[in-house]
Amino acid sequence: MTTALITGSTAGIGAAFARRLAADGHDLVLVARDTGRLREQATELHDRHGIEAEVLTADLAQDKGIEAVADRLGDRKNPVDLLINNAGFGNKGRYLDVSMADELRMLKVHCEAVLRLTSAAAEAMRERGRGGVVNVASTAAFVPRGTYGASKAWVVQFTQGAALDLAGAGVRLMALCPGFVRTEFHERAGMGTDNIPNWMWLDADKVVAAALADLARGKTVSIPDPRYKALMGAAKLVPRGLLGGFSSRTGRKYGPR
Repeated sequence: MTTALITGSTAGIGAAFARRLAADGHDLVLVARDTGRLREQATELHDRHGIEAEVLTADLAQDKGIEAVADRLGDRKNPVDLLINNAGFGNKGRYLDVSMADELRMLKVHCEAVLRLTSAAAEAMRERGRGGVVNVASTAAFVPRGTYGASKAWVVQFTQGAALDLAGAGVRLMALCPGFVRTEFHERAGMGTDNIPNWMWLDADKVVAAALADLARGKTVSIPDPRYKALMGAAKLVPRGLLGGFSSRTGRKYGPR
């Protein structure tokens, strides 16, 4: 029986990972800020799938929260075999419309926490000669679109670089880059979604299934849908200046209202 630790486990892609991994027989360490929701999730997954589900309440925007999760990842007596760095959020507003405190909080969660937790997990996994890390990024990483996209671009670059450095160590690292997924993400950020076309939406459970298949294949970047693979492929052919203007207009059309 292996153990997976999932940050941001109570909603969206994190909850989909929890459902799938529990159904596959993995024990879980569930990490989020809301203890009540964590306990409800742990009980449901235990009762439905017969797995052990540990609850760890932590705010990854705080050093104390990051340290608590890093300590759990470094526990050699109760090893974690798969880390899903999923916790994240979006800020409503363009650059300079968002407070510096909120921008720095995002970078803390999207970049510093991912770095520290990946490092804690990978060190223990390298000692055992096996393990995996999935860092949830976004297709926003591939287009010039504000601090959110920049933070997710960092996740992709960091993950690919770390994967190269750990090649041959038995540790797989992969950045997961979905497009729009039907979750609580936009609601929590106060972003309107009525103007996003139906064809752009992805199902969280299908995203997770594709991600786990890509991780098993040894991919270091996963774009889990043919539609977005085509869009990102086309984006590589467009000059960056032109792409930036298109991204800005698209963000205003399909982003927060």
